[in-house]
Amino acid sequence: MRAMTLAALIVVALAGLTASAAGPPADGGESSPSARTTPNVSAPAARGGDTVPASAPLTWTADSHLWQLECDHDYVIAKPPQEVPPPPTPADAEVWATSQQAVHGRTTNLRISVQGRGSAAVVLEALHVRVVNRTTPSVRRGIAYSMYEGCGAILIPRYFSVNLDAHRPLARSMPGNDPGRPVTAVDFPYQVSLREPEVLLVSARTESCTCDWYLDLDWSSQGRTGTVRIDDHGRPFRTTSVKGLPHYWYRNPRGWIPMTPTYDKAETGG
Repeated sequence: MRAMTLAALIVVALAGLTASAAGPPADGGESSPSARTTPNVSAPAARGGDTVPASAPLTWTADSHLWQLECDHDYVIAKPPQEVPPPPTPADAEVWATSQQAVHGRTTNLRISVQGRGSAAVVLEALHVRVVNRTTPSVRRGIAYSMYEGCGAILIPRYFSVNLDAHRPLARSMPGNDPGRPVTAVDFPYQVSLREPEVLLVSARTESCTCDWYLDLDWSSQGRTGTVRIDDHGRPFRTTSVKGLPHYWYRNPRGWIPMTPTYDKAETGG
């Protein structure tokens, strides 16, 4: 049994993807960042970590409220600063974001834990990004709120590079970029069982759209194949650009204050 699970980082730029599982994207901007309608898509083998059918030989869980280095993330909220509570701890991010009807700003960092149901090996063959809706975001949809409070040490994951300008974007394995701690590139396929889980870290980014998206994870085991859908409790994940939005961060005792264009996190020391 392995001493620890493998972490893979897959970088996805949503603005470069073509909507692949739904009809044509909606025209115009969105009226509210909290609107989360599930497009009419044809469902693959499973939806939601708790709803994978018993016939599938694996289970999964997903956490989309990860912050970069556990300290830095943007949420877009349709409320003025005086109505938004202070930033939560990272452990309480999902509850806080849900209570504020917040949408991930610029980046959604997603951690997927995959585990087999039994001792038989399950091979994870590929991970596909499905953008089901794309709109041009309205500058009136809200304010970007930074969770930045000062960052600690950097963790070294596995890296994947994705060229989204290609006709069929692929996640290509890359070696780690920390010269003090070499990390060998490890590409798909991976293998899981009940005792040997895997952890995939997906960083989905956009600079120009509000995108609703999910992932298809292909698997094979003992002569069988299938696909599970990785989504947000039965809905697509949502990521929106912060371009052109007012940008605030929280400083005691003043509360939420505007971030200036020359703001440098490194110089503030958190």
